[in-house]
Amino acid sequence: MNKPLPLAGAAALGVAALLAACANPPGGSPTAVATPARLSPATGATLQRCEALAAQFQHPATRIESAVPVAAGELKLAGQPVAAHCLVKGRMNERRGRDGRDYAIGFEMRLPQAWNGRFYYQGNGGLDGAVRPAEGALGGGPLTGALVQGFAVISSDAGHTGAQTPYFGLEPQARLDYGYQAVATLTPMAKAMIASAYGKGPDRSYIGGCSNGGRHALVAASRLGDQYDGYLIGAPGYRLPNAALAQLWGAQRWLPLATAGATVKHPLNPNASIPDLASALTAAERETVARAVLQRCDALDGLTDGLVQATQACQATFDPARDVPTCSGARDGRCLTPAQKSALAQVHAGGRAANGQPIYSAFPWDAGIAGSNWATWKFVNAVALDPLSVGTVFTAPPVGMVDPAKADIDALLAAVAATDAIHRESGLSLMGPPGHEKPDNLLPLRARGAKMVLYHGVSDAIFSAEDTRQWLERVNASQQGRAADFARYFPVPGMNHCSGGPATDQFDLLGPLVQWVEHGVPPQAVKAQARGAGNPGGVNTELPAAWSAQRSRPLCAYPAVARYKGQGNPEDASRFSCQ
Repeated sequence: MNKPLPLAGAAALGVAALLAACANPPGGSPTAVATPARLSPATGATLQRCEALAAQFQHPATRIESAVPVAAGELKLAGQPVAAHCLVKGRMNERRGRDGRDYAIGFEMRLPQAWNGRFYYQGNGGLDGAVRPAEGALGGGPLTGALVQGFAVISSDAGHTGAQTPYFGLEPQARLDYGYQAVATLTPMAKAMIASAYGKGPDRSYIGGCSNGGRHALVAASRLGDQYDGYLIGAPGYRLPNAALAQLWGAQRWLPLATAGATVKHPLNPNASIPDLASALTAAERETVARAVLQRCDALDGLTDGLVQATQACQATFDPARDVPTCSGARDGRCLTPAQKSALAQVHAGGRAANGQPIYSAFPWDAGIAGSNWATWKFVNAVALDPLSVGTVFTAPPVGMVDPAKADIDALLAAVAATDAIHRESGLSLMGPPGHEKPDNLLPLRARGAKMVLYHGVSDAIFSAEDTRQWLERVNASQQGRAADFARYFPVPGMNHCSGGPATDQFDLLGPLVQWVEHGVPPQAVKAQARGAGNPGGVNTELPAAWSAQRSRPLCAYPAVARYKGQGNPEDASRFSCQ
């Protein structure tokens, strides 16, 4: 893990002073990086046509299947009615693939009757393959989203159907569409449709998503930097092939510790089974690790409240070998064996090839290790989903479904970086943003006034929050220490992959992003709420019993940490400051 940024003295700084210090480091050269331009606010318009789009809208390689009005209240979000809008469904680039199957980029657009002048590209997660409702909703149990806020929103399947998921990676164009070309293809079409529907194109364009959707947004920042003004990037798996290989590598560490012969149902195939890796580190044992993390790190932010806000300080403080009780006899859930501790430490370190090459970034120690989503990714998806994505989507040539127990990780590391006569881009290339190792290609995006907001659950078990933090540090280095002028990162303590875990995981970062892009107000602290009993977005059943059902905390722009002011209700975000 990279050395954490020094936080000494941060408690004496206000957020503005802290961010100014980050933007103008001693010895830096701020004048070498242009001051970002100021973008004007969007202006709205009224929908002029809906049904007529089916026959009248023309765009290359595009077929509109339907365009129908949706009355106010027909669609709801968190129980609240969504305003009247037009729902357009269509397909782009219909063709017969090299594998003899039919492919296309399926999409839907939702065009509000009362439009705010903005366009939002909704990046979906996983292996895509489904056209999800174009709501633009993000965060745990979302209460709002782009559509509710008046955006025109597009959603797509990224170039293949769910039924094609087991083999779309064998078709080179479908693989490229999944990587980045579907976004590049749909973006100009969507803007043209908006112009046809409203009589004007979007004044401001935004793209966002979480997980693979966050990767889509981060890749778009590098490849389509002139097409979007705001990028909302959640848990970006921008090194997805590396993360998937780290999962396989981890599975090989858990297997010897799992109950021999024990299996569970395959999550996608009820007629198949997978090894019960969860028996290698049970829920009770993960709770024991979480308690040990809290004992060492909870108070580092000034308040013992079940959340580790001082993430970077915790990494230097917590040692599983020392801090987690060691079993002196049989496993009883209250301790770990030396073998368990060793496997856990290795998996958290991100894995290494035989020659010592890191496979992926380390994962931060955090109390969210007790979350069920953490276990799902480490113990189920590692042997059910990652073998498929690695073997059919990321390797060249495709090697087919990988046996996680026998996978040659070193050979697969080479295969995800390889090309062949059919697959002319490697898995690493087509999935990641170009130049992410030295992201100075973002300078033009920054200069014209575009902004990026990133967020990541600290206890994400598949895409590491540390990988996102390190990316931001590289951006900062490439911009003479002034990345905060256009990019800010909000870690979410306790949160698992995109939501869940013992966390305040319900928040809206789209509104603050718009304020930053169009009004020059940078986000510094964003309120996040726990989803306790009665929450209209859905209850998070993993909240600790001691928490208020309405607990709230500020999400602080890194490297600031939420610290209790020392008085008032500790369940209320207003009693904390980002320092």
